[in-house]
Amino acid sequence: MIGPAVPAMCRHDVVRTLYEKCHRRYDWIIVAVFRQRPLLVRPNAERPSMKRFLLCALLLAAPLAGCASTPQHTSLAAPAPVFSPFAFFDGKTVGEGTLKVDFSDPTHTHVVSAGHIEPDGTLILVQHITERDEPVHTRTWRIQKTDDGRLTGTLTSARGPVHLDVEGNRLHIRFTTKHGLDTEQWLYLQPGGRVALNRMVVRKFAFPLASLDETITRRN
Repeated sequence: MIGPAVPAMCRHDVVRTLYEKCHRRYDWIIVAVFRQRPLLVRPNAERPSMKRFLLCALLLAAPLAGCASTPQHTSLAAPAPVFSPFAFFDGKTVGEGTLKVDFSDPTHTHVVSAGHIEPDGTLILVQHITERDEPVHTRTWRIQKTDDGRLTGTLTSARGPVHLDVEGNRLHIRFTTKHGLDTEQWLYLQPGGRVALNRMVVRKFAFPLASLDETITRRN
């Protein structure tokens, strides 16, 4: 790879110049989405000071923010069927998706999940994630319903709690990874209750870095 390219919809001279200057001087990009570990595009490159890196990031984020549109998936929302994560993820599910990381080619993702309900009502969901030629990555969710009906959870690759809420056929999930990436997911249950469409966005400093479009299917 010669170097990341500025997205086509954002190719105006000022943005390109700012990006190329930052990229030549600070040729390192940290990506941590599914594998939840940092990958250095060029490990031997000089690591900038945090002050200089933040300055460069802010210069880039300002003009590029207008190019990063809000995910266009609100048309998938419907009042029914109501999404119950306890019902949908109890058993085996399989997800097939496309992961898009800024300045990289899209990557196919394959996720096999096995869930069960504990005696106290907690959903335990173990996921085995395959991305390209990378080793299989495993993570575990624990989702509970509180006494007042709210949903709360934890994830082995998250820092702090997982926030969940349901509105109609939509399950909304928010958490921060252990590497400080803000992750937001919208899952839309489809008629029949066996398929859910997952739309995910990963951000850093409120700027989108990656997105995922995934179809999840119940297998039992």
